[in-house]
Amino acid sequence: MSLLLRWVFAFMLLALTYNPTQWNYVRWTMDNYVEEQPLAVLLGLLLVIWYIIYLRATLRSIGGFGMFLVLAVVAALVWVLYDWGMLNLENPDLNTWIAILALSIVLGIGLSWSIVRRMLSGQVDMDNVDN
Repeated sequence: MSLLLRWVFAFMLLALTYNPTQWNYVRWTMDNYVEEQPLAVLLGLLLVIWYIIYLRATLRSIGGFGMFLVLAVVAALVWVLYDWGMLNLENPDLNTWIAILALSIVLGIGLSWSIVRRMLSGQVDMDNVDN
């Protein structure tokens, strides 16, 4: 359950920042920045903090190469679905959602990697702690 929850929060982060609908931070800020500048700045800073937490945890757990590998697997899956005719990539809104899904999978796996590794190997990851 915790793996799914971490992925859901990663998906929410990316979808709240930008998605093809009108309900996202980028479009809201473009429409309301003059009237709601303090709120736009506050929400932007909260999103930046959320991104820093996710990206730092992902980079520490699977690294840049691991992020590339996960993204490559997701891209290959999209390619297979397109090749089998199960996915049509002519819709730009669908492409945006696929990109959000792919990036959220990368962030979700990055945040959950310690749990996955412990389940697969029985080893626990620990940070170095100075006494």
